[in-house]
Amino acid sequence: MRIAIASDHAAFALKAELAAALAQWGHEVIDLGPDSDSRVDYPDYGYKLADAIAGGSADRGVALCGSGIGISIAVNRHPACRAALVSDPYSATLAREHNDANVIAMGARLVGIDQARACLEAFLAGEFAGGRHAGRIAKLSSPTL
Repeated sequence: MRIAIASDHAAFALKAELAAALAQWGHEVIDLGPDSDSRVDYPDYGYKLADAIAGGSADRGVALCGSGIGISIAVNRHPACRAALVSDPYSATLAREHNDANVIAMGARLVGIDQARACLEAFLAGEFAGGRHAGRIAKLSSPTL
């Protein structure tokens, strides 16, 4: 699977750890930056990740910042993206099964590396259940407000 990963400065170290794990698990990793832990703005990297998902250069995405909140908001601005902020493997599984999430978001200040790896593993193993969830997912990209 082609997986894009992006972070801000607060999650730079976590990004490096998860990128290495993804490569070890046999995935193609597309590292969208940043290249250091120097201060950057999370929306810039969230938008890069959203473009990679929407443009088809990545099958899934990993969005990381200090809390995971800001970068997930940035990614979710694109209608092709469904970023789910998770902090445990069960929520990562449900993000795939019920919400067909194509991006997992986590906060480096809130989850440790072992928990982040477990969340990522659960997210990648999860499959969209479809059925009653499919109509709801369709509404996310085409709101009828």
